[in-house]
Order: sequence, then structure tokens, then C-alpha cells
Amino acid sequence: MPTEHQISPVRPASADVAAMERAAPPGPHRVPDRLDVARSRYDAAGLRSLVAPGWVHSAVYTDPRIFELELERIFHKGWVYIGHESEIAKSGEFRRRQMGRQPVIFVRGQDGEVRVFLNRCRHRGAIVCEVDEGRDSYFRCWYHGWTYSNSGELVSVSGPDGYGPSFDARENGLTPVPRVASYRGFVFATLDDAVPPLEHYLGGAAKVIDILVDSAPRGELLVRSGSNRTIYKGNWKQVGMDGYHPLFVHASVLATWERHSDSGHSLGATHSANPFNFDGVSETRDFGNGHTMLDFLKHRLNHSGKFRSILENTPGGADYIEALYAEHEESWADVLLAMAGDPHVGIFPNLQLINNQIRIVNPISVDETEVVMFPVLFANVSPEINALRLRQHESFYGPAGSGSTDDAEIFERVQKGLGASIDPWINISRGMNRERVEADGTIVGHISDEVPQRGQLKQWLTMMVGRPEFEEG
Repeated sequence: MPTEHQISPVRPASADVAAMERAAPPGPHRVPDRLDVARSRYDAAGLRSLVAPGWVHSAVYTDPRIFELELERIFHKGWVYIGHESEIAKSGEFRRRQMGRQPVIFVRGQDGEVRVFLNRCRHRGAIVCEVDEGRDSYFRCWYHGWTYSNSGELVSVSGPDGYGPSFDARENGLTPVPRVASYRGFVFATLDDAVPPLEHYLGGAAKVIDILVDSAPRGELLVRSGSNRTIYKGNWKQVGMDGYHPLFVHASVLATWERHSDSGHSLGATHSANPFNFDGVSETRDFGNGHTMLDFLKHRLNHSGKFRSILENTPGGADYIEALYAEHEESWADVLLAMAGDPHVGIFPNLQLINNQIRIVNPISVDETEVVMFPVLFANVSPEINALRLRQHESFYGPAGSGSTDDAEIFERVQKGLGASIDPWINISRGMNRERVEADGTIVGHISDEVPQRGQLKQWLTMMVGRPEFEEG
């Protein structure tokens, strides 16, 4: 399958975003006029009326009609993350995934090729893969017995005489997703063959994915340690890339990190002190196309000696550090060691690489979302290094974690509040007065600034109304 690795930062121009900015009220602290969204058709003009610089109407998060348009125009027409190649390292291994409402199979065929198929029998439409993961040579439809190879060919039809000589099995294999592409083992797919190449879409965010991949000796990740799943009663766009909330939502967790600062078995070992303080040096970044980052690099470089000490006192840690500096230039190895393999980046719309995990966001309805979290381990390191990564993940995420349950709870409280119909505008203006633009077009703000929220909203608007076929609503 194609692999795109060398990627330059790209920030494509958006007429819709420009129009949004031209139509802005005098300042981000003036509430826009009220809208009667109950009567809105949600054509291009109607969708544009829901956003203004520093503001977004709550209908974007609560209206089922908008949710249906999101599935069609974002999840069914753009690049969507499917999975990591190491999940299906062996021929015949498969994972069941979603692209919006489209059920798909992520599988490595007997020929070793990675493919993505619609999970649907070509006969009467039943799913042919019924379990979340496994390894097999065939997918069999339990409705009428049609059977497909793991490379997608139709290999058996029950009662074939009933179809006559004109029936061609070669034309009735599993339907492949139109385009599949990979960046350093991260596999994306799209149902629309007309979208720009993956490298164009990732743009400057690709170099942040490199932080995770290059932190593994020889660039080999292992995503084979199961997953944590959570479902919360809130909109999918609430998840992740918010550096303003930890001081409040996770106050007790941050206090625990401070009290047990010498423990390597919590995420406090990688963060080292509090990276979210208002007077801190951590930053937010908007790379364009909705891809955003909580950038802890400056903070962690100031504290990298502590994490290095934890590694050096872990069996295999010294060898791991030596491997990083042997494989990379010293300056980049310094970054990798300080960041501890944590890009903390969100790839719009459904992928987030946070701490020691890959996170997939699956929208279920306008007010219900599934989040699946996959711990990421490294090949070519000691078992103790991977055990450390896994314990760190478990300390914050999953049913026994100290932090992710806080997030699910606050998302549900937000969704309830968004149901209020008076003064429905949401303020996302924090930091607009101090953000800056770097030479490559990346927008940068303080860690508490809402740069990520504005960046994601720009991409949301572009994908919802940005194509000519959408202009008529």
C-alpha cells in the first residue's frame, strides 16, 4: 500500500474561513446576534451563520440535522484514521472499524497487503465480520453463506446453480474503500476518491506524528495490547486538545503528581511538574486542516533530566537512551527523550495521539460518542520499558484511571448545558489577542488558549460548506 513519509507543512487557503472572518463582529467579546436555528435549512449560508471569530453556536453540537451532515461531508468524504499496521502484523489478522456510519474491515490479506473493505455482504447486505478482532482466512456471511477470502474475493456461493452462467464471482467480492494510504504505519482511508492526497491533508502535523514513531527504536510501534473503550453522552467535537481545563477538571490528579513526583508509574513522570500553569511555557498549535497540538516541548526540555533518570533506573533504559542517540541527530534525540513519545496531537476528525495511546473518536449520534484508546508500546526495548509505558497509560485512562473519567463527566455536563436555548453562543476566543503565526503558517498560542478549538472549527466549516457541490445546500 502507498506510504507517505516526507511531508511539508501545508495550510491550504479557505474561502469559507476568509468569509467567516470578513463577517466578524467588531471584536471577539461581542456576542453575535441570535439565530432562529429551528427554521434554518443549513445550506452553505446557514452553516456559515453558526460561526464567527471566537464564537460558535451551540446548534453545532446539539442539532441532529447538523450531525447527519457531518457524517456525510466529513466522515464519508474526507480522510479518516482506520488503524495502525502493527495491529494486523500477521496475514489474516483483522480489526473491525467505523468510518462514520460505514462499517469497515481493516485486514491484512494472505498476500501481506493491507486493505480496508466495507463490512457488507454483496448479496443481501449483512455484515460478514462480526467480532472486533481476530485472525482468519475467510469472512462468511451467516445469512446465506456467501464466503470471502481475507483479500476480498468471493470464493464460495451457496447453491451457485441458482445464479446461472452469467454470474461472475469476480464482480461480487467485498467492496474496497476507494482510497487507502499510510503515513509511517498509520493507515487512513476515504470513501471519496476526489480528496487531496494524504500528505497534503496531514501537512505540518506529520512532523508531530514523527515524535511518537521516532521514539521507538527503529521506528517500530506495537499496538497490540488491547484497548479501553468509553461512551459518553456528548458531541464528538468535545474530545481532546484542550489545555485550559486540566487545572480545574483534573486538579486532584495534578496535585497527586506533585506529591508523588518520583514515581515513574504515572503520567506525571512524563509531564514533570505542572505544564498547564497560566505562567508556563507550554503552547497550543494549529497546523491547518483541523490538526492541532498541545505542545509541551519547552516545558519538558526544562525537566527532561528527571524523566531520563527514571529511564536510567529502569532495566533496559540505558540501552533505550543509547539507541535514540545512535539513530537520530543529537538535537532530535533530545526532543524525543524530553517528549517521552507524546505528540499530544489531534488529526481531524477522529485520531488523537496523546501520552502513550492512540485514540479513535467514533460519533454515534449528536449527543453520544465512543472513544477507543489503544496503548502504544515499542518494539526493540526491554519488557520493563513497555511495562512502564503501560502502567503510565493505565494511571490516567480507562475505567480505573484517574483522569479520563473526569473528561467523560465534564463532556456530559457540557452537553446538558448546551441544551439551553437562550444565549446559545459558545465563547472560544481565549488567546485571540496574543496568538502568533510562524513562518510555515502554524498558529501558536499559550497552552490555555483556544487555538485548537478555533482550528478545528475552521476545518469543520471548510468541510461542511467548502466544496462547490455543497454550495446549494
